[in-house]
Amino acid sequence: MKKIGILTGGGDCPGLNAVIRAVVKKSLKYHWEVIGILDGWKGLIEGNILPLTAQHISGILPKGGTILGTSRTNPFKDQKNVDAVLSNMKKFKIDALIVIGGEDTLGVALKLYKLGVPVIGVPKTIDNDISGTDYTFGFDTAVSIVTDAIDRLHTTAESHHRIMVLEVMGRHAGWIATVSGIAGGADEILIPEIPFHIEDVCKNLKARHDSGKRFSIVVASEGAKPSDIDHFETLSEEKDEFGHVRLGGIGQRLAKEIEKRLGVETRFTVLGHVQRGGSPTAYDRVLATRYGVVAVELVKDGHFGKMVALRGYKIVPVDLTESVTKLRTVDMDLYNIATTFFAKPHNE
Repeated sequence: MKKIGILTGGGDCPGLNAVIRAVVKKSLKYHWEVIGILDGWKGLIEGNILPLTAQHISGILPKGGTILGTSRTNPFKDQKNVDAVLSNMKKFKIDALIVIGGEDTLGVALKLYKLGVPVIGVPKTIDNDISGTDYTFGFDTAVSIVTDAIDRLHTTAESHHRIMVLEVMGRHAGWIATVSGIAGGADEILIPEIPFHIEDVCKNLKARHDSGKRFSIVVASEGAKPSDIDHFETLSEEKDEFGHVRLGGIGQRLAKEIEKRLGVETRFTVLGHVQRGGSPTAYDRVLATRYGVVAVELVKDGHFGKMVALRGYKIVPVDLTESVTKLRTVDMDLYNIATTFFAKPHNE
């Protein structure tokens, strides 16, 4: 009988429980035991585990978050923690480790694989910025939530003849802003991949107002940057264990600057953690389930050091190295479709 360890690391995400459920269900078919590791890498350092049975996963498919808990712990900050991870793998007789996470969590998984730990990765992030896969689960849910918010902001913006600025998640990649902006009919979409000129944004919004439209919607990724500065807007300079500061504030800065330049009442809204909470969409439930099943199949076949990935409609294994060496940024063909709907001054 094999013992499979499973953990969830980094930010929570709709669909995590669907992966856990699929891993347990598929493992039971092979009569394997599944060991849930609590609170991400922190649990493997401290030895906090929960043997998972069919009873534990009953009813969790539509549930957001993760029943295992999560953290942003980085074992490689301290060699003692790496040693503890390796020691606990032996102590609990874990034959293989399925790691569900984003770039940072999978980066740790890759380092452990190079130390001899049998690891399979499952890509998770609402930002959709992991290379090697067409989609990460959680992204579709986040886009649905943001699109609904844009729809709601449209009605209040139109009623009050306001400009509404919506700040959404997206540290280095603007997938959420781009896709939800297209779906919600945003009038400007600002993303980290393209530094923006505030003058151009205001010109476009003025052109729209001059054409008779008395309201506008601007969607901005939290990592969007004006072209005249080289840093992000931050809520705190304090860094997590992977070296990330907390981003936030670009929405407020934009709203203030737009109102000052155009003289049009402007409000900002920050969705924040609302985007990553609640039940996963049907698409994310199915994708997460497929990932979990194939991850167990890779364990069965001994294909370690891999990440399950969506390519077209197939779930395939890709090297973990591919998933953590570079971020998957927005496809400019898609972004250019969005710009078709941005107003432009008549002389351009």
